[in-house]
Amino acid sequence: MQLEFSGKMLAGDVRRLYDMKEVILDQEWLAGASDFELYYMFRDLSLSRADKEKLLQNNLRYDITIIPPNMLGCEYIKTAGHYHPNAAGSVTYPELYEVLEGEALYLLQNQDLSDVVAVYASAGDKVLVPPGYGHVTINRSNKTLKMANFVARNFLSLYEPYKEKKGGAYYLTKDGWIKNERCPEAAELRRVQAPDNSSLRRLGLSLNREMYPLLREPGLLDFLTKPEENLELFERMV
Repeated sequence: MQLEFSGKMLAGDVRRLYDMKEVILDQEWLAGASDFELYYMFRDLSLSRADKEKLLQNNLRYDITIIPPNMLGCEYIKTAGHYHPNAAGSVTYPELYEVLEGEALYLLQNQDLSDVVAVYASAGDKVLVPPGYGHVTINRSNKTLKMANFVARNFLSLYEPYKEKKGGAYYLTKDGWIKNERCPEAAELRRVQAPDNSSLRRLGLSLNREMYPLLREPGLLDFLTKPEENLELFERMV
């Protein structure tokens, strides 16, 4: 799959089924499944040279991910899942998502699994993954999900904790949520809608405005690269 962006057709990185074999719930289905493409990641995008410079100056990266509808056996298609590295001290980097097309379900979990939350989002919604949380994105609809994210440039996704637990704390299947037996300590799943405008205003965001132009506003996205200086912004965002 290619992405048209800034008048160009771009080829992205491809995540395939066998890349994610450790985190698939339905191992019986997986044993008989052929490898195939699951989703597509287009990283470090910009519409102009000036935008590219602003991203570099502010230590930011803008990405787009496309997840076509599919099933992984009994489980809805999802991303591999990852935690975030430390920004300063013990504070990990946050990540900001926007649904551009389709519907997304973001399964967020903190590191000790004392909080696990499913955030339901549709086109125009923004979802913040706050410090201390990892996440999986699920496409449970019959439409292609296209989403964008802002994240610190020196961000390196940490996939191993999800591989070790064979996935997130919960799996979303055609029969509903199933708790991961390797996460017995996980809290009961909370279900919430994506933040409304009153919550998004704290971050300088709104539902009726795409987030890409925010990169041109000095300091507005500093909470993504300096989370330790903006801890109050992350309260009650999930």
